[in-house]
Amino acid sequence: MSIRLRNGPDLQLSLEALDMWKNDPLFKPFFHNVGMIDASSSKDGIADLRKHYQSLIDANIGLEKTNWLLESEDDILEKVPAFTREQIKGWKGLFCGDGGWLAAAKAINAIGQFLKDQGVNFGFGKSGTFKRPLFTADGITCNGVEAVDGIKYHADKVVLAAGAWSSTLIDLEDQCVSKAWVFAHIQLTPEEVTKYKNIPVVYDGEYGFFFEPNEHGVIKVCDEFPGFSRFKQHQPYGAASPKPISVPRSHADHPTDTYPEASEVTIRKAIARFMPQFKDRELFNRSMCWCTDTADANLLICEHPKWKNFILATGDSGHSFKLLPNIGKHVVELIEESLPPNLANPWMWRPGGDALKSIRAAPAKDLADLPGWKHDPKL
Repeated sequence: MSIRLRNGPDLQLSLEALDMWKNDPLFKPFFHNVGMIDASSSKDGIADLRKHYQSLIDANIGLEKTNWLLESEDDILEKVPAFTREQIKGWKGLFCGDGGWLAAAKAINAIGQFLKDQGVNFGFGKSGTFKRPLFTADGITCNGVEAVDGIKYHADKVVLAAGAWSSTLIDLEDQCVSKAWVFAHIQLTPEEVTKYKNIPVVYDGEYGFFFEPNEHGVIKVCDEFPGFSRFKQHQPYGAASPKPISVPRSHADHPTDTYPEASEVTIRKAIARFMPQFKDRELFNRSMCWCTDTADANLLICEHPKWKNFILATGDSGHSFKLLPNIGKHVVELIEESLPPNLANPWMWRPGGDALKSIRAAPAKDLADLPGWKHDPKL
């Protein structure tokens, strides 16, 4: 997590989220505010760091107090003593003191328990799986949803916030493309843990990122790439016929899925970059994580243009978990018809553009072209 300025709403949303992660009793326990370093040793990468830093200064709200450039190897070693001088030769960095990492699973569990305590009811399995929206006699006013087991839930307004599965459920007219990113884990010894405990998150746009070990001495490593799609002929509700849709694979339904063979190479490359002494260490819990991109990396939060009272809240574009504490507030504003124009306009229904590439370096590769990730048991 850090302050990103990819588009108009980013600064406002990032600052709102940061305040809640730091101060809200529900979220505070899960924010590890160790800072974050964007690092690079390439000419273009270093230029991008300086450009990003300048954009933070240009925001004119004092971000230079918590964000600064790391211009020397000594500056970087001061933040990450576990690095060696030889390893970081030629590196430059941008340190974000407001950055860190979020304990995602623990945060989700805590929120689930909080909502349960407030009397919120949850549906799971087939009773909690969307089949189609329900409408009044006029055919355009949504008044509920039907689950795949036939149970019908009625409501004055319906919000579809299904993340990477959104475009498989409702025809979004190609505004969102779901993609997978990959990660793996390495186990450290207690002695090794002490060297890496409380270090900042370290990210290099050409390699990936890693962060400090958790309470079990496990480090998570992610590589950097434009994501993997999984296109299938699929007919979401509202589409006239089947069309190519990137359809995620649920880990709950396919627990043996890992990641493509090519990802083993890039994960190892990231480890060699950040922790060369562990480059041959055994990897475990190799997996893919799905989210969905829009063409401009803005969210898609709006009422469906054809269906009254059916509201979309999707278009993650790689940053929505950071917004977990505050994004719901703005969905409520939309429901109550008070969402300000500076958010409503960039989040409006907007077909067109290239969501397959989005603002990333290249379009996603498709999993159909990449072996090694599917390990379904033979029947």
